[in-house]
Amino acid sequence: QSFLLVPDTRFSDIELREEEGIPTEEFLESCYAIVPVLDKLGPTVFAPVKMDFVGNIKKINQKFITNKEEFDTLQKIVLHEVNAGVAQVRNSATEALLWLKRGLKFLKGFLTEVKNGEKNIQTAL
Repeated sequence: QSFLLVPDTRFSDIELREEEGIPTEEFLESCYAIVPVLDKLGPTVFAPVKMDFVGNIKKINQKFITNKEEFDTLQKIVLHEVNAGVAQVRNSATEALLWLKRGLKFLKGFLTEVKNGEKNIQTAL
């Protein structure tokens, strides 16, 4: 029995733009698509992960919607914040992206453990 949902938007479907990098909108859609999976994995166990995950997605989206054309890639957002001297400021989109990446890496590691047969959630975590 499979308990995972297949998201409509997948990271593997995102087309990188030669010089500009990862399209912001598609990346955020792929991240949002993971949220229901966290609920399926365990609403209680994954509640803090989900809250952190969604919070970081929202921070990046808030930056993106201020100027969708200028911030159409994640790289452009980070470069803008670096040049403005705010990349390391708490709640910056750059900081949110860093934590989102860490969350995705953690989730990938967890799912890999489960896929490889680990039945104990605590051990997999």
